[in-house]
Amino acid sequence: LVELVPLYNDPRADLPATQFNMKYAEMAGLVKFDFLGLKTLTVIDRALKLIRRDGRDVGPEWQSLDDQATYDLMASGETLGVFQLEGAGMRDTLKKVRPHNLEDVIAIISLYRPGPMENIPVYVQGKEDPSSVVYQHPDLKPVLEATYGVPVYQEQVMRMAQEIAGYSLGEADLLRRAMGKKKVEEMIAQRKRFVEGAAEQKGMEEKLANDIFDTMEKFAGYGFNKSHAAAYALIGYHTGYLKRHFPVEFLAASMSLDIGNTDKLAAFFQEAKRLKIPVLAPDVNTSSADFDVRDGAVVYALGALKGVGLEAMKHVVEIRDKDGRFADLYDFAERVDPKHVNKKAFESLSKAGAFDGTEPNRARMLESAPLLANLAVSAAQDRQGGQGGLFAEAEPALRPVLPKTRAWNGQQKLDQEFKSIGFYFSGHPLDDVLEGLDRERVTLAMEVQDRASDGKPLEMIGVVRARSDKPARNGGKFAFLTLSDPSGEVEMMVFPETLSQNYDLLQVGNAVAITVGVKRNAEEIKLNAERVLKLEAARLSKAMGALKIRLAVGAYVGDLAGVVGHLAKLQDLEQGELLIEMPLEDGRVVTMKLPATYTIGLSAQRALKEAPGVERVEPLKAA
Repeated sequence: LVELVPLYNDPRADLPATQFNMKYAEMAGLVKFDFLGLKTLTVIDRALKLIRRDGRDVGPEWQSLDDQATYDLMASGETLGVFQLEGAGMRDTLKKVRPHNLEDVIAIISLYRPGPMENIPVYVQGKEDPSSVVYQHPDLKPVLEATYGVPVYQEQVMRMAQEIAGYSLGEADLLRRAMGKKKVEEMIAQRKRFVEGAAEQKGMEEKLANDIFDTMEKFAGYGFNKSHAAAYALIGYHTGYLKRHFPVEFLAASMSLDIGNTDKLAAFFQEAKRLKIPVLAPDVNTSSADFDVRDGAVVYALGALKGVGLEAMKHVVEIRDKDGRFADLYDFAERVDPKHVNKKAFESLSKAGAFDGTEPNRARMLESAPLLANLAVSAAQDRQGGQGGLFAEAEPALRPVLPKTRAWNGQQKLDQEFKSIGFYFSGHPLDDVLEGLDRERVTLAMEVQDRASDGKPLEMIGVVRARSDKPARNGGKFAFLTLSDPSGEVEMMVFPETLSQNYDLLQVGNAVAITVGVKRNAEEIKLNAERVLKLEAARLSKAMGALKIRLAVGAYVGDLAGVVGHLAKLQDLEQGELLIEMPLEDGRVVTMKLPATYTIGLSAQRALKEAPGVERVEPLKAA
């Protein structure tokens, strides 16, 4: 090797590297290979380990690549997480092509790119009616039959040159390269060679030979290497197989590899809901640092919470596995290393409900975070001094007393979960509102794919989960917005004028109603916010007669009285009765119907939900 090219030791690699760049190394006689690292391979490996841990395994179709259920999954377009097949446009394409075998998947991956994409309708028509396929010359049928007359792969272009003009394999490869690089002089020479070869080989007229060469030139410019597409399709098949037959393990493995990506985790969480797969909340006594599976459910990872760190949560799990479950908050604080679990980690775990098993009052736990963090430091110092835990033998009365704090209402609980997890987990702020909406007028995130029509605006509601502002070319800013509703999430663009007019209204956490503009073509759906209102100001409710307010056990009714008094003063078009349900500690429920009528629209519902002690607000139909 040293006689062919100069070498040096690359500090980033274990092997020596050539000092020549790619072009000159090839001229010196070396062959270049590209090695791509794909995290999807790790997803597959982790999913298989989770499956085999329970004594199960994949079936023979894993190797035979002929599992029809997997291809049915692809044809449905429900391919979130499936390698190379999860984009919105690709999912539309899958529904049209409806793959039945790996060859179809290879072709779809190759066609779904700028340029070849325009031939997808031709491919679909040929697949549905093979008799409609027209070949420029009968000898091209064996070359193009598998792709219904559409040259999709570089290998097909090379074979066309061999069949029609008698090219050798080496010559055909040089032709492929020339077409890809579009060198004019070389292309003129190649065209001459092709036309002459076609005349000699097939007795073909010059015009037809030129037409075939034009077809080859058009497709070779963006033709995909079939072996490359086949490798991608194989991974796509395996991930599709796992999603179809082992969805719990597949989702857990997928979430593990995106543990730091909130947007991806939110999408997988919504997919789990769609598939009716339970996702168990993070818990310091039952969860792992990474995503796991248990009894048909995905167990949410402690390490996925904001502000804790994966390594810190591995430490927590290691301590728990070594010395047993954490008996209470004090036990947790005294056993963990404060270098790993600091005040910020205590706070994040509290907001996510990871201490619910030992302290169900999350507000109390959050307020206790500084005390517990200090206790962890003291306990660690005592361990280093050989004294054991400071409170190791102490009676509970001698331990620091946690502050008495009123529990959060449902809305506050969701808001705090959002801060720690990055999306709404145990519920959604608009769950109750959804029941009172006029569903004929409002489109939910999960319905966009079916309802979106080019040029026809949609009415949508949701909570702003994320917003990314970008500088506009002509000054000002535009934004990419993620809108969350109980069914899922949708992304849209906010143009500069709309953003400047609604800058504060479109802050993360705000509930809004948006009139959404739609642009839709064969490949994708693009949404943009045209008009934005506070959710309470949008008249999107169906006719209602009353609101039923469910209080938490032990709630103080006086807190609700102030809100109800405020509603009585509002003169809104939507008026009705208020029913209050008060659960008692013995399990009985007392229901009260308040006298008079009150405002019961969306603004009233949200005001009531935010009142202390309110667990749920349910709209009731008019009698």
